Amino acid sequence: MERSQNTSPTMVVWDLGGVLAPSGSAPAALAEALDVPESQLAAPYWTHRDAYDLGASPETYWRLVADALGRPLDGAWVDRLDRIDTGYWATLASDAAALLARLTERGTPLGILSNAPGSLARAVRRAPWSTRFEALVFSSDLGLMKPDPLVYRAADERLGRAPSEVVFFDDRPENVAAAGAHGWRAHVWTGAEAAAAVLAREGVLDD
Repeated sequence: MERSQNTSPTMVVWDLGGVLAPSGSAPAALAEALDVPESQLAAPYWTHRDAYDLGASPETYWRLVADALGRPLDGAWVDRLDRIDTGYWATLASDAAALLARLTERGTPLGILSNAPGSLARAVRRAPWSTRFEALVFSSDLGLMKPDPLVYRAADERLGRAPSEVVFFDDRPENVAAAGAHGWRAHVWTGAEAAAAVLAREGVLDD
């Protein structure tokens, strides 16, 4: 974990969906593509999501969703749905992007820790905005999901930081609680403006 003396020891680590990326838009777009009500899609979309986030293939996930809808899918449909899904979850919210830009200008190290499937992890790594992050850690890489305590221990190695050197934002209180128990300086995300105030209190941003 050796670092240059010019590098800040504190890293700000972010969840992706519902924090850096807007939540809720992907299911609506997918329902439109499938020509089904969003309310009908929601249950299978989320029911099978944990297994997908832990490393199941896109083919397995989307066919489980389609079977629940009574809509058999070929490979072209699987690819189309996966592109729609990752396109939404890999797009930064404008207010989050502005906050990240402020931190990047200050030279603050940034990281991501997200429950996310492999296809989304790949999409994020291809996205131009991801180059500002020192570390990108996804559940599909680890075979572990937040709020499992082992996730934060594994993330420490990939982030190259001691727990006390991590400031973390997540929109799920249970993930924040687990991160705090691990020793991270963890906060519930309620928006970019509130996060900026938290980062000022943490000594990462100026007031």
